[in-house]
Amino acid sequence: MQSLKGKIVFITGATSGIGKACAYAFAKEGANIIINARRLELLNEIADDIRKKHNVKVYSFKLDVRNREEVFNSINSLPDEWKRIDILINNAGLARGLNKFYEDNPDNWEEMIDTNIKGLLYVTYAILPGMIERKSGHIINIGSIAGHEAYPKGAVYCATKHAVDAITKSLRMDTIDKNILVSTIDPGLVETNFSRVRFDGDEEKAKAVYKGLTPLTGEDVADAVIFCATRPPHVNVAQITLLAAQQATATIVYRKE
Repeated sequence: MQSLKGKIVFITGATSGIGKACAYAFAKEGANIIINARRLELLNEIADDIRKKHNVKVYSFKLDVRNREEVFNSINSLPDEWKRIDILINNAGLARGLNKFYEDNPDNWEEMIDTNIKGLLYVTYAILPGMIERKSGHIINIGSIAGHEAYPKGAVYCATKHAVDAITKSLRMDTIDKNILVSTIDPGLVETNFSRVRFDGDEEKAKAVYKGLTPLTGEDVADAVIFCATRPPHVNVAQITLLAAQQATATIVYRKE
């Protein structure tokens, strides 16, 4: 098991759910973390809490991964002590709506494509050259079971997560000679803000997604991320698919009455 102490870990979408859980998990292992998201006040609260609890360095800044210029400028202007990023966690992502394709809102498509695909591409493109130069680094993408199988009313979200899967595999091929590891963690039902966002804040609809079963938590996914990041140098965990115990596929779920 590799130590994470003193490593620099860059995490997108770190104000809630899986991203927030990853921030705490890496800090617990002694890593110094760079966290970013769109909600700066909440981000800074999390940064302060992590410093107090784990006595590690935390650098936080507001970032909208959909904005290519903002991504490049923010990463290129990181303070010198934070430039050597060892691990990148591409976590920022979302779903908007759950509708039949012909009844969907194209605005939702733009947001999902810009965040889930283009945001991941921009951040990776900005950070990867430093890893290549140092011949060292690990990129861990947060995908989804939706990247393995499509489901009804999820055409575009599923497409974005299929894209993450394809990008991950191709990137692993492109960097095979650079001593860079590329992994993906693909969860099923995780109870975070995900469903709240998907249903525009409708709490009743969001809760119904997890009714009758015990879903995964952000911490469960963070455990898998830490596992990937701590393997011996000769091991690359290419992909982990995590499901709740009562979930068999994206659509087959056993719910207790």
